[in-house]
Amino acid sequence: MSVDENMLVAAAKAVRHHAYAPYSGFFVGAALIDETGAIHSGCNVENAAFPQGACAEANAIGAMVAAGGKKIVAIAAVGGADDLEACTPCGGCRQRIQEFASEDTRVILIGDDGSIESYLIDDLLPATFRLR
Repeated sequence: MSVDENMLVAAAKAVRHHAYAPYSGFFVGAALIDETGAIHSGCNVENAAFPQGACAEANAIGAMVAAGGKKIVAIAAVGGADDLEACTPCGGCRQRIQEFASEDTRVILIGDDGSIESYLIDDLLPATFRLR
């Protein structure tokens, strides 16, 4: 399946504006495309009872599962306090992505210079844990 990286990044940027981050001030948005071509998005939602918040990637995955999606073809994540800055998924989210990934699942991020960078999930989470 062909993935429009710019479109996924734009969807992640748009949902980032809905993030609830009063404690960290770090707003994150994520958008993914599933095996049917549907787009699902999520933003981070913090909570005063740490660590009860939820990451943007986890919320996008939850939206995909709730809609019946089963596989992530590609996922984009963007974040920053004010302006966008380089932001990679945390370790927990890398494992969450892996749970619904195939070997060619791409993780699309913004680089330090604002460019779009694409990684395979296995590049971000080598020697991953898989329960099969």
